[in-house]
Amino acid sequence: MWCIPKITDEFVERMEDILDLYEKPYNPEEPVVCFDEKSKRLFEDTRPVSPTKPGKPRRRDYEYKRHGTRNIFCSVEPKGQHREITDTERRTRQDFSLEIRRIVTATYRTAKKIHFVLDNLNTHFQKSLRETFGPREKRRLMRRICFHHTPKHASWLNMAEIELSILGRQALNQRIPTSHVLREICENYERQRNQQKATINWRFTKQDARKVFKYESTKLI
Repeated sequence: MWCIPKITDEFVERMEDILDLYEKPYNPEEPVVCFDEKSKRLFEDTRPVSPTKPGKPRRRDYEYKRHGTRNIFCSVEPKGQHREITDTERRTRQDFSLEIRRIVTATYRTAKKIHFVLDNLNTHFQKSLRETFGPREKRRLMRRICFHHTPKHASWLNMAEIELSILGRQALNQRIPTSHVLREICENYERQRNQQKATINWRFTKQDARKVFKYESTKLI
């Protein structure tokens, strides 16, 4: 979690901007959506798996066949108790842009402003939207988007990392042979978590940050 080389004014400003977002009451007209991605390698068993039997554990051969890597986008609205998991072949600027537009125009089509919390991956900026859709469509989308980037080396401030960690432990911690199977697993996970109205209990506040990092207000000591 704590991988912070230096606490600067920029670091504090970005951190407090995100912590302010997290402290605001839920507003469906201005949802706070945390966004991140991770890769998943696809492996197929080369021999049948022996099922569990009385007195014998399940057995799986160590050999496997590789089937490439898929990208998994995760968007989670913690206070709205909603998340969406999408798998893509790659994670280029175009893939990012298409996913952001889908979220804006489909999932949150009635929202006035969508606040996205993002890390500093080079695809996570307005430039990607402009390169993918052109300046006119980029401006149209940005009228309803506000990007909030975590400080460098502080992606732990993005709650999408927590959701991806849960996804990894509950659903992806296994050999998955194909993109089709991966998609089914992600859809089942998404459906179950949304039906449970699962949320993320974020407790780290600006007051906590000022104690931990030893600064006052938005200025360093």
